[in-house]
Amino acid sequence: MPGKKLTAKDLASFKAQLEQMLGVLSGDIDKLAVEALGNEHGARASDEGEGYFQEFSLELLERDENTQTEILDALERLSNDRFGICEGCEAWIRKERLNAVPYARNCIDCQRKEEAGF
Repeated sequence: MPGKKLTAKDLASFKAQLEQMLGVLSGDIDKLAVEALGNEHGARASDEGEGYFQEFSLELLERDENTQTEILDALERLSNDRFGICEGCEAWIRKERLNAVPYARNCIDCQRKEEAGF
């Protein structure tokens, strides 16, 4: 079931939420980069446990960078009046989905199809 067109108040709220998420992620990315690549003095992980922690930090860093890109893309869609419109079927994405994932590109049905490889 497609959603309804978002109001100006909804759009402003989502923009604020996306900008806040971006700020938090930027700080997280900086911290994870230091943890993954060594401390401020260039020290690197030396034992096996620290190696695992470094690998885990690199994976989190990659995930956060991908999320940051999605948020930036969502902010661009906001400025181009395309925010909340499914890229798959062009229907309005339900507000509940956007509340859960404000940078969502697709409605639930299209996202499921994409994840299933259709």
